[in-house]
Amino acid sequence: MERQKVILIVDDEERIRRLLRMYLERENFVIDEASDGETAIQKASDFDYDLILLDVILPGIDGMKVCTKIRQMKSTPVIMLSANGEERNRVQAFEFGADDFVNKPFSPREVIYRVIAVLRRSTLTAYFSNEMKGTSNDIIFPHLKIEHNAHRVIAGNLEVNLTPKEFELLRFLAKTPDKVYSREELFKEVWQYNFFGGELRTVDTHVKRLREKLSRVSSEAAAMIFTVWGFGYKLLQSKS
Repeated sequence: MERQKVILIVDDEERIRRLLRMYLERENFVIDEASDGETAIQKASDFDYDLILLDVILPGIDGMKVCTKIRQMKSTPVIMLSANGEERNRVQAFEFGADDFVNKPFSPREVIYRVIAVLRRSTLTAYFSNEMKGTSNDIIFPHLKIEHNAHRVIAGNLEVNLTPKEFELLRFLAKTPDKVYSREELFKEVWQYNFFGGELRTVDTHVKRLREKLSRVSSEAAAMIFTVWGFGYKLLQSKS
């Protein structure tokens, strides 16, 4: 039997935590809570949560900084909650490493949907593991290896430490080498969002970080991520 998923709710409003707890427990999730950023960081450090629901506005350390701290320690999926749904705030949340963003006031059912969607994308279910048993999910190039099950990237014979979204973006491009994707397509497929605008800068930011991290261990691997100016990106199967 698959174990229950454990979710940390971080919000300084007790009524919000209570509402989310009630709906999430109905879906068989186990819930822990924190009311400030410092406590959230400590809890995230001490325990491997399956997902964190994180409010942007918190006493002491704000949610953006909390997300940054979590990303430095772990790859736990994070969904940001904010009463400020402006484009700039959403973009900032994604750039700080959030996996999704929900505006306040929110529908509890929407939060449940997004939690399930993020967990589905971020974890291997038992069914998926059984389906892929005995097959290789690795993507291998001369200067780059992407190990799906291990969630690991090797370049220049060294492991590259990527965030979940950086890994998803690289693997998505690598599954169809030499195919050009627009920034809109990448944002829709990797971030699972259909609205565009300033959010597309998130794609550029993640591509830049990917190149920087790869270039530290392999200039050849970094050069495989190719910019098609005015349109988008592709991963080159070979770099001549």
